Amino acid sequence: MLFSKTAAVRSRAEIEVMRAAGRVVAEMHERIRAAIRPGVTTGELDRIGREVLDRRGATSNFLGYHGYPAVICASPTSMVVHGIPSDDIVLVEGDIISIDCGAIVDGWHGDAAFTAGVGEISSEHRRLIEVTEASLAAGIAATVAGNRIGDIGHAVESVARQAGLGVVEGYTGHAIGLAMHEAPNVPNQGVPGTGAKLRIGNVLAIEPMLVLGDIATDVLDDDWSVVTADGSWSAHAEHTVAIGPDGPEILTQP
Repeated sequence: MLFSKTAAVRSRAEIEVMRAAGRVVAEMHERIRAAIRPGVTTGELDRIGREVLDRRGATSNFLGYHGYPAVICASPTSMVVHGIPSDDIVLVEGDIISIDCGAIVDGWHGDAAFTAGVGEISSEHRRLIEVTEASLAAGIAATVAGNRIGDIGHAVESVARQAGLGVVEGYTGHAIGLAMHEAPNVPNQGVPGTGAKLRIGNVLAIEPMLVLGDIATDVLDDDWSVVTADGSWSAHAEHTVAIGPDGPEILTQP
């Protein structure tokens, strides 16, 4: 199984280049987050991401990936992941939207996601975002040498279950390096002590996707956009994390 394959070990020099890619992703997040407001289109948010990539001399690992047409995924309300940006999709007060994007610097990849409210949002949806971020933090805390892939998934799942939220199945985190998606996969559910053993130098993208309702999903006719089958709202959070000698190092933050 893909979660049992051992991740590649990266040198400190390689991880520092991945950190540079991660900083580009962090800047994309910062600029896009600042632009999220009622009346903005997801197409506008994609253009902000493109501007950051161009200015920083980085390239997108999303654009052209299996034909994907944009540099960000923009997934509002009940869309879980892989939403295609468009000038026809206008954000409205009370929405939430997840933004997922990545960058390549000197061949090395970074990848991260966040979910934000559009204007004033309900306490229920604010809690959904907060729990998703807390589950990501728990997964990151479990990303230490000597643990196993199942420990990460168990940590993510435990936070979500305790809060009464559903954990989307079939969409996972992953190792990352010279490609955006490398083995092993990093599921958001897991049994402690199972799966590949984690080692110093592994770099993983951890990305919980939580929902308020049923975990069943459908893919829209564009063959990309994943939505909840029951229309319940979803949140997504992700960081690229290196395992260092002193614990996890988040590469996709300023």
